[in-house]
Order: sequence, then structure tokens, then C-alpha cells
Amino acid sequence: MDATDLPRVGDILKRYGDRFLHRVFTEGEIAYCTRRRDPVPHLAGRFAVKEAAMKALGTGHSRGVAWRDVEVVRAGGPPQLRLHGGALRRADAMKVRNSLVTITHSQTLALAQVMLLGD
Repeated sequence: MDATDLPRVGDILKRYGDRFLHRVFTEGEIAYCTRRRDPVPHLAGRFAVKEAAMKALGTGHSRGVAWRDVEVVRAGGPPQLRLHGGALRRADAMKVRNSLVTITHSQTLALAQVMLLGD
């Protein structure tokens, strides 16, 4: 589980703009969030998912797991986790076969929970 402060994400977005977006988020995540009237809650929610997933993987933002290795995708239903690179290798080593993701936000806080499911 992770909580991310919306005003903090808004401040980082204002200060670093595209540099922040392309360092942390995939092209699909950027496209999804920037289509929204206010992209900040959606970016903060995805940031919280990335943090929660890294915790569930037991790596944090280290041991070969980068921000863009954890992706939140939407295909008409609930959010889903798609892992790449180091995150995928770690999940395979843990025998992760599926995941569950929840995201919610208020005016000031985004919360995410990630559950990794094995055999």
C-alpha cells in the first residue's frame, strides 16, 4: 500500500514537466493521465501504484527495478498492473502469476494497494 500527496505531485509536475513525466511514467500512462481535465490525481494514483508494487516486490526503487518497469494500464475495466524489465524479472522469480490493483484519491491524497498473487 502507498499514499502519495497530490499537491507534491502537482509541484513536481510544474517544476520539472516532461522531464518528470518521462522519467517516471510510460507513454501509455502519460497519454491516459494528460487526457484528463486535471492530470495530477491520476498521476499521483499511478505513482502510488508504482511505490506499492515495488514494496510488494520487496525491492523498493532499487535492485534493478525502475519507475517505468511498473505500469498501470486500463482496458475498459479496473486498473491492471503490467510489469517490465527488472520488475518482471523479480515477479517471475517470486512466481507471481497475477496481481490486483486498487487506486483512489481525495482532494489531497492518492492511495493505492497492490497484491501480487502466486501459484
